[in-house]
Amino acid sequence: MTAITFPYVTKALKVEQRLGTFYVAVLPAELLLQVAASDSMRAIMKPDGDGYELKGTQRLMQDKRLTDISAYINRVDSSFPNSIIIAANYDLESGFDQGELEYISEEDTGAPVVDSRVWSIEESDSGCHTLTIPTAEKLAAVIDGQHRLFSFARAEPEAMQSMDLLCSIFIDLPKALQAQIFATINSNQKKVDRSLTYELFGYNVSDEDEDYWTPDKLAVFFARKLATDQESPLRGRIMVAPKRDKALEELAAEADWKVSTAVVVDGVLRLFSSNPKRDANAMRKGEASPRRVLRDGPKDRSPLRDVYIEGNDALIYKMVLNYLRACETVFWKDAKADSFILRTIGVQAVFDILRQLAGQSFADRNISEDYFGSKLEGANEIDFSEDRFKNPSGSGRTFIRKAIEEAIGLNA
Repeated sequence: MTAITFPYVTKALKVEQRLGTFYVAVLPAELLLQVAASDSMRAIMKPDGDGYELKGTQRLMQDKRLTDISAYINRVDSSFPNSIIIAANYDLESGFDQGELEYISEEDTGAPVVDSRVWSIEESDSGCHTLTIPTAEKLAAVIDGQHRLFSFARAEPEAMQSMDLLCSIFIDLPKALQAQIFATINSNQKKVDRSLTYELFGYNVSDEDEDYWTPDKLAVFFARKLATDQESPLRGRIMVAPKRDKALEELAAEADWKVSTAVVVDGVLRLFSSNPKRDANAMRKGEASPRRVLRDGPKDRSPLRDVYIEGNDALIYKMVLNYLRACETVFWKDAKADSFILRTIGVQAVFDILRQLAGQSFADRNISEDYFGSKLEGANEIDFSEDRFKNPSGSGRTFIRKAIEEAIGLNA
């Protein structure tokens, strides 16, 4: 078998379902061992390059299934026709989606970090699309099939290197939705053990009181609400959110522009958490008031951190809603069809500006639409269809954000 080199490029088929879109591709088992991981298990190449060793949760590491499956892989008649389900562009260390090329570091220095590691799909009118995996970095979270996949690390090298695997790949799927898919798949077969779901995803699949909602679970809830709220300018414009009825499907079909759930989740999430994975782990140890345990955790300079810890979710949502309504007036309502303010990079930049305004808004005790409109009005003459905003990567987002900052005097 030819050695795997990066970037790795292959063909993929697009699948549209009610939760959203995913892509089906055939990937070598050895490649998946390199690029995929879960919170509880990952395969690491040995220092001498001779095979892989598993790292992860002790209980899962001792699972007899890994040994049994690896023995099956070594057979000449082994076969795995069912797919491995993964979420691409998810940073398992911080808990943030990496769907776009720029993010804000935990230290929050204000300097953008450009990240060219993300998986991408180039769609084709022929229906056969192109998947590009730029590097071997572990940015693919295993949603389902981790025992099948990681058993290859214990299989004979020849067997491991000769196998391709069918994969269902979600691009930029937030952690809470990964857990939802896992719970749904497994609950159709047997009742999901609560401790297993905590171990794999850090979530309780049963209904939880809002005080137990981790930052990313709250952000996903807000994204879903913004997709359906009559007052929300993003109503019908957020992709991937579950389509629960025909009316909502028609609403999304009529939208003149759309943005992914991941973009909205991350934009909201950064208002109250700089490391959602760390927060989720800490909250699992809390009993009477899980959010309060975060007061004693690592320093977090997110502008609405205290509001989240106190459980004032209504205030956070109202601030986000009113800010987005102001953005509809200033940026989106009269934007040209080819304006980059309507693209992913534009919406990300808009959320970056909210992160800078949120703290002062809370301090001023004013979260009204008029308040944000007055803050943003200096940017209402910017033509975001100009070529200077054309770069679709993280640098395009930076140009848009800086143009807004300069126009409204944020860095004055």
